[in-house]
Amino acid sequence: MNDQSSPQPIPLWIKLAFTAFVAVLTPYYWREYGPTNFLYFCDVALFLAVAAVWTQRPIFASMAAVGITIPQLLWQVDFVGQLFGVPATGMTDYMFDPGISLFARGLSFFHFWLPILLLYLVWRLGYDRRALVAWTGTAWLLLLICYFLMPPAGATLDFPNQPHNINYVYGMDDTQPQQWMPPQAWLGMLFIGLPALLYYPTHLALKTFLPNHLPSKSRKPTVAPSPNAALSNAS
Repeated sequence: MNDQSSPQPIPLWIKLAFTAFVAVLTPYYWREYGPTNFLYFCDVALFLAVAAVWTQRPIFASMAAVGITIPQLLWQVDFVGQLFGVPATGMTDYMFDPGISLFARGLSFFHFWLPILLLYLVWRLGYDRRALVAWTGTAWLLLLICYFLMPPAGATLDFPNQPHNINYVYGMDDTQPQQWMPPQAWLGMLFIGLPALLYYPTHLALKTFLPNHLPSKSRKPTVAPSPNAALSNAS
Protein backbone atom coordinates (compact mmCIF):
# COMPACT_ATOMS: atom_id res chain seq x y z
CA MET A 1 0.00 0.00 0.00
CA ASN A 2 1.32 3.45 -0.92
CA ASP A 3 -0.01 6.64 0.56
CA GLN A 4 -0.64 9.26 -2.07
CA SER A 5 -0.96 12.91 -1.16
CA SER A 6 -2.52 14.20 -4.36
CA PRO A 7 -4.57 12.66 -7.19
CA GLN A 8 -2.98 12.03 -10.58
CA PRO A 9 -4.78 13.73 -13.50
CA ILE A 10 -7.31 11.75 -15.52
CA PRO A 11 -6.52 11.99 -19.26
CA LEU A 12 -8.84 14.35 -21.11
CA TRP A 13 -9.79 11.77 -23.73
CA ILE A 14 -11.14 9.47 -21.01
CA LYS A 15 -13.17 12.31 -19.53
CA LEU A 16 -14.67 13.23 -22.89
CA ALA A 17 -15.32 9.68 -24.11
CA PHE A 18 -16.90 8.56 -20.86
CA THR A 19 -19.02 11.68 -20.52
CA ALA A 20 -20.21 11.34 -24.11
CA PHE A 21 -21.27 7.75 -23.41
CA VAL A 22 -23.24 8.79 -20.32
CA ALA A 23 -24.78 11.68 -22.27
CA VAL A 24 -26.14 9.15 -24.78
CA LEU A 25 -27.20 6.54 -22.23
CA THR A 26 -29.06 8.89 -19.86
CA PRO A 27 -31.79 10.21 -22.18
CA TYR A 28 -32.22 6.80 -23.82
CA TYR A 29 -32.69 5.02 -20.50
CA TRP A 30 -34.96 7.80 -19.25
CA ARG A 31 -37.18 7.41 -22.31
CA GLU A 32 -37.20 3.60 -22.35
CA TYR A 33 -37.28 2.81 -18.63
CA GLY A 34 -38.16 6.04 -16.83
CA PRO A 35 -36.21 8.00 -14.23
CA THR A 36 -36.53 5.34 -11.53
CA ASN A 37 -34.11 3.18 -13.51
CA PHE A 38 -31.35 5.39 -12.12
CA LEU A 39 -31.98 4.03 -8.63
CA TYR A 40 -30.08 0.87 -9.52
CA PHE A 41 -26.70 0.66 -7.80
CA CYS A 42 -24.86 0.32 -11.10
CA ASP A 43 -26.46 3.48 -12.50
CA VAL A 44 -25.64 5.45 -9.36
CA ALA A 45 -22.06 4.24 -9.73
CA LEU A 46 -22.06 5.46 -13.32
CA PHE A 47 -22.88 9.01 -12.24
CA LEU A 48 -20.39 8.86 -9.38
CA ALA A 49 -17.74 7.99 -11.97
CA VAL A 50 -18.70 11.06 -14.00
CA ALA A 51 -18.29 13.18 -10.88
CA ALA A 52 -14.93 11.55 -10.22
CA VAL A 53 -13.41 12.21 -13.64
CA TRP A 54 -14.37 15.89 -13.64
CA THR A 55 -13.83 16.83 -10.00
CA GLN A 56 -10.91 14.42 -9.50
CA ARG A 57 -12.20 13.80 -5.97
CA PRO A 58 -11.22 10.26 -4.96
CA ILE A 59 -14.29 9.76 -2.76
CA PHE A 60 -16.62 9.46 -5.77
CA ALA A 61 -14.61 6.80 -7.61
CA SER A 62 -13.92 4.99 -4.34
CA MET A 63 -17.61 4.83 -3.40
CA ALA A 64 -18.58 3.45 -6.80
CA ALA A 65 -15.78 0.88 -6.74
CA VAL A 66 -16.75 -0.34 -3.27
CA GLY A 67 -20.37 -0.66 -4.33
CA ILE A 68 -20.27 -2.48 -7.63
CA THR A 69 -16.91 -4.19 -8.21
CA ILE A 70 -17.95 -7.63 -6.93
CA PRO A 71 -21.49 -7.62 -8.41
CA GLN A 72 -20.19 -6.49 -11.79
CA LEU A 73 -17.43 -9.10 -11.65
CA LEU A 74 -20.23 -11.67 -11.47
CA TRP A 75 -21.84 -9.95 -14.47
CA GLN A 76 -18.56 -10.23 -16.37
CA VAL A 77 -18.18 -13.91 -15.53
CA ASP A 78 -21.73 -14.68 -16.63
CA PHE A 79 -21.32 -12.71 -19.86
CA VAL A 80 -18.11 -14.53 -20.80
CA GLY A 81 -19.76 -17.81 -19.86
CA GLN A 82 -22.67 -16.98 -22.17
CA LEU A 83 -20.21 -16.51 -25.03
CA PHE A 84 -18.99 -20.08 -24.52
CA GLY A 85 -22.39 -21.56 -23.76
CA VAL A 86 -21.78 -22.03 -20.03
CA PRO A 87 -23.60 -19.19 -18.23
CA ALA A 88 -22.92 -18.90 -14.51
CA THR A 89 -26.17 -17.28 -13.35
CA GLY A 90 -28.16 -16.30 -16.44
CA MET A 91 -28.13 -12.66 -15.38
CA THR A 92 -26.83 -11.62 -18.82
CA ASP A 93 -29.32 -13.64 -20.87
CA TYR A 94 -30.83 -10.39 -22.13
CA MET A 95 -27.54 -9.43 -23.76
CA PHE A 96 -28.05 -12.26 -26.25
CA ASP A 97 -31.78 -11.69 -26.82
CA PRO A 98 -32.35 -10.68 -30.48
CA GLY A 99 -35.65 -9.15 -29.40
CA ILE A 100 -33.71 -6.37 -27.68
CA SER A 101 -32.10 -3.85 -29.99
CA LEU A 102 -28.36 -4.09 -30.51
CA PHE A 103 -28.08 -0.43 -29.52
CA ALA A 104 -29.74 -1.05 -26.15
CA ARG A 105 -27.55 -4.08 -25.52
CA GLY A 106 -24.49 -2.08 -26.49
CA LEU A 107 -25.34 0.56 -23.90
CA SER A 108 -25.91 -2.11 -21.26
CA PHE A 109 -22.42 -3.46 -21.91
CA PHE A 110 -21.20 -0.73 -19.56
CA HIS A 111 -21.76 -3.29 -16.80
CA PHE A 112 -18.71 -5.11 -18.16
CA TRP A 113 -16.24 -2.24 -18.46
CA LEU A 114 -17.41 0.15 -15.71
CA PRO A 115 -15.67 -1.73 -12.87
CA ILE A 116 -12.46 -1.74 -14.91
CA LEU A 117 -12.73 2.01 -15.38
CA LEU A 118 -13.46 2.52 -11.68
CA LEU A 119 -10.38 0.56 -10.63
CA TYR A 120 -8.32 2.68 -13.02
CA LEU A 121 -9.79 5.86 -11.54
CA VAL A 122 -9.04 4.70 -8.00
CA TRP A 123 -5.50 3.84 -9.08
CA ARG A 124 -5.06 7.35 -10.48
CA LEU A 125 -6.87 9.29 -7.79
CA GLY A 126 -6.15 7.13 -4.77
CA TYR A 127 -8.53 5.16 -2.60
CA ASP A 128 -10.47 7.19 -0.06
CA ARG A 129 -11.14 4.95 2.95
CA ARG A 130 -14.28 6.90 3.82
CA ALA A 131 -15.90 5.26 0.79
CA LEU A 132 -17.05 2.19 2.72
CA VAL A 133 -19.22 4.21 5.11
CA ALA A 134 -20.31 6.66 2.40
CA TRP A 135 -21.41 3.96 -0.03
CA THR A 136 -23.04 1.81 2.64
CA GLY A 137 -25.16 4.77 3.74
CA THR A 138 -26.06 5.50 0.12
CA ALA A 139 -26.98 1.87 -0.51
CA TRP A 140 -29.17 1.71 2.59
CA LEU A 141 -31.03 4.83 1.51
CA LEU A 142 -31.56 3.40 -1.98
CA LEU A 143 -32.81 0.11 -0.55
CA LEU A 144 -35.38 1.93 1.57
CA ILE A 145 -36.57 4.01 -1.37
CA CYS A 146 -36.85 0.97 -3.62
CA TYR A 147 -38.64 -1.11 -0.98
CA PHE A 148 -41.20 1.43 0.17
CA LEU A 149 -41.74 3.59 -2.92
CA MET A 150 -41.00 1.50 -6.03
CA PRO A 151 -43.07 -1.33 -7.59
CA PRO A 152 -42.35 -4.74 -6.02
CA ALA A 153 -41.62 -7.98 -7.83
CA GLY A 154 -44.64 -9.18 -9.77
CA ALA A 155 -46.40 -5.80 -9.63
CA THR A 156 -48.78 -4.54 -12.31
CA LEU A 157 -46.68 -1.99 -14.17
CA ASP A 158 -47.64 1.34 -15.68
CA PHE A 159 -45.62 0.49 -18.81
CA PRO A 160 -43.78 -2.69 -19.90
CA ASN A 161 -40.24 -1.51 -19.19
CA GLN A 162 -40.99 0.08 -15.83
CA PRO A 163 -38.28 -0.88 -13.31
CA HIS A 164 -39.56 -2.98 -10.43
CA ASN A 165 -37.96 -4.95 -7.63
CA ILE A 166 -35.08 -2.49 -8.02
CA ASN A 167 -31.86 -3.70 -6.41
CA TYR A 168 -33.62 -6.99 -5.59
CA VAL A 169 -35.34 -5.60 -2.50
CA TYR A 170 -38.11 -8.21 -2.87
CA GLY A 171 -35.92 -11.15 -3.88
CA MET A 172 -33.90 -12.33 -6.84
CA ASP A 173 -36.94 -13.08 -9.02
CA ASP A 174 -38.59 -10.06 -10.65
CA THR A 175 -41.79 -12.00 -11.40
CA GLN A 176 -42.72 -12.64 -7.76
CA PRO A 177 -41.46 -11.76 -4.27
CA GLN A 178 -39.25 -14.31 -2.54
CA GLN A 179 -41.05 -16.72 -0.21
CA TRP A 180 -38.14 -17.86 1.96
CA MET A 181 -38.69 -15.31 4.73
CA PRO A 182 -40.83 -12.28 5.63
CA PRO A 183 -40.23 -9.31 3.29
CA GLN A 184 -38.75 -7.17 6.08
CA ALA A 185 -36.36 -9.97 7.00
CA TRP A 186 -35.14 -10.10 3.39
CA LEU A 187 -34.59 -6.35 3.44
CA GLY A 188 -32.73 -6.64 6.73
CA MET A 189 -30.57 -9.37 5.24
CA LEU A 190 -29.64 -7.01 2.40
CA PHE A 191 -28.80 -4.28 4.93
CA ILE A 192 -26.36 -6.60 6.68
CA GLY A 193 -25.26 -8.91 3.89
CA LEU A 194 -24.31 -6.35 1.25
CA PRO A 195 -21.81 -4.48 3.46
CA ALA A 196 -20.47 -7.68 5.05
CA LEU A 197 -20.11 -9.82 1.93
CA LEU A 198 -19.59 -7.29 -0.87
CA TYR A 199 -18.59 -3.83 0.31
CA TYR A 200 -16.20 -4.58 3.17
CA PRO A 201 -14.11 -7.18 1.26
CA THR A 202 -13.82 -4.74 -1.65
CA HIS A 203 -12.82 -1.98 0.77
CA LEU A 204 -10.07 -4.18 2.21
CA ALA A 205 -8.75 -5.08 -1.23
CA LEU A 206 -8.74 -1.49 -2.49
CA LYS A 207 -7.01 -0.04 0.55
CA THR A 208 -4.43 -2.84 0.49
CA PHE A 209 -3.52 -3.03 -3.18
CA LEU A 210 -4.15 0.47 -4.54
CA PRO A 211 -2.68 3.84 -3.52
CA ASN A 212 -4.50 5.42 -0.62
CA HIS A 213 -5.66 9.01 -0.73
CA LEU A 214 -5.19 10.95 2.47
CA PRO A 215 -7.77 13.72 3.00
CA SER A 216 -6.11 17.08 3.63
CA LYS A 217 -7.13 17.28 7.27
CA SER A 218 -5.57 13.88 8.01
CA ARG A 219 -2.15 14.69 6.60
CA LYS A 220 0.52 15.64 9.06
CA PRO A 221 1.68 19.20 8.41
CA THR A 222 5.31 19.72 7.59
CA VAL A 223 6.89 21.76 10.36
CA ALA A 224 9.89 23.86 9.41
CA PRO A 225 12.80 23.56 11.84
CA SER A 226 13.24 26.52 14.16
CA PRO A 227 16.33 28.72 13.74
CA ASN A 228 17.64 27.56 17.12
CA ALA A 229 17.30 23.91 16.11
CA ALA A 230 19.09 24.58 12.84
CA LEU A 231 21.97 26.28 14.68
CA SER A 232 22.10 23.44 17.18
CA ASN A 233 22.32 20.85 14.41
CA ALA A 234 25.04 22.81 12.67
CA SER A 235 27.20 22.94 15.82
